[in-house]
Amino acid sequence: MIFQCKNCGGNVVYSPEKKMMYCPYCESTGSEQRRDSQGDIHICPNCGGELPVEEHTSATRCPYCDNYIIFNERVEGEYAPDLVIPFQYSLEMVKKLMREKFKGSIFAPTDFLSEVRLNTMEGDYVPFWLYDYNVNCQYRGEGRKVRVWVNGDTEYTETSIYDIVRDMDVSFEKIPADASIRMPDEIMDLMEPYSYDQLQPFRAEFLSGFLGEKYNMPAEQTEGRAKGKMEGDANQLLRRTITGYGSVVNQSQNIRINGRKTSYGLLPVWVYTYQYKGQDYPFYINGQTAKIVGKVPVSKAKVWAYGATLWAALTAILACVYGILAL
Repeated sequence: MIFQCKNCGGNVVYSPEKKMMYCPYCESTGSEQRRDSQGDIHICPNCGGELPVEEHTSATRCPYCDNYIIFNERVEGEYAPDLVIPFQYSLEMVKKLMREKFKGSIFAPTDFLSEVRLNTMEGDYVPFWLYDYNVNCQYRGEGRKVRVWVNGDTEYTETSIYDIVRDMDVSFEKIPADASIRMPDEIMDLMEPYSYDQLQPFRAEFLSGFLGEKYNMPAEQTEGRAKGKMEGDANQLLRRTITGYGSVVNQSQNIRINGRKTSYGLLPVWVYTYQYKGQDYPFYINGQTAKIVGKVPVSKAKVWAYGATLWAALTAILACVYGILAL
């Protein structure tokens, strides 16, 4: 499907700034009309050009006419997302954020933050499974408190031993695990936290203007990561209730899942891949919170130039000092 402007025929996209559909050609809002396409998904229904479609691609941009195409069969039926967090940051907003964050990186290559390079960034809706759990947490341990005091010439030590018992019912909502093989799991974990109060029922319009994927793995395959996060949080909650003891010996702990619900959602991520000296330097930006994850490349030429400048300045200063001392 393509969203076309009923006024000028241009490609209408979702605008994070305006929080609505926007035509960048005639600058109208709310003028979109959906045009469903039939036939080969590898062929652009607008210009006939070949589309960059991979196994899990659900939305892409035509490299010839720049229209954004969404594939009905990959956002409907069994692949229909339940929820989505729309992009809150546009390309222009993210470019500004990148420049502000890395403006102090004096050894970065000259074109690292150039307009041409930053314009290659793409907004990507990443598929996630979101897990809700109702769990019962039981804990038993032994806590000790030691009191020491002196009476006359005698030092006394009193050790009090306590049974520690905890029985807690806890609900966890929207624990995320990405369902994209292409996206590194450790990076997607670093994209957290998202603010899930901005989750909305999925509408295909949100994808227009961005790239997207359908889920690559079923919910059962990614649940182990979600359970690991849930159990880690449950352990922290239990530990917070056990205070005031000099030492604690854990005896038993059990976390039992009483209820489980799974939702399929799309979460926004900007991806900037900077290529330097034959190596990729990927940057990931949370499209809702603007959290940035990535490592800045270092230009050896700039390091050497800086060192040479510093050495020249130091030599000049020493020459002046020796000249003064010789007078």
